Amino acid sequence: MAGIKALISLSFGGAVGLMFLMLGCALPIYNQYWPLFVLFFYILSPIPYCIARRLVDDTDAMSNACKELAIFLTTGIVVSAFGLPIVFARARLIEWGACALVLTGNTVIFATILGFFLVFGSNDDFSWQQW
Repeated sequence: MAGIKALISLSFGGAVGLMFLMLGCALPIYNQYWPLFVLFFYILSPIPYCIARRLVDDTDAMSNACKELAIFLTTGIVVSAFGLPIVFARARLIEWGACALVLTGNTVIFATILGFFLVFGSNDDFSWQQW
């Protein structure tokens, strides 16, 4: 039952984050849909870590190069997701208020993705692979 509550709270967090992203795009005072390009970063961010977890045997207690590279690539993707709206605002493609809404949405979405891996990422009885 704890897994169901975690899944519901994570889906609520994802919905709130996407709401902030959509508000940054669709409010009449902003009305620019350039910030939707951060959706690519939301999709790309968990991929390196998921691939590394499949390739790496977790019996070794020491950190290995594959996991470190995956974390480095994930960090680059997350930083790019935060940088893109700022670049758009500096180039005057979007307003600064829309940039703030998108950055808020980024924070919520990436916290939700992190929460997903913390809750369902362990290799115990209840994992995300069941879903």
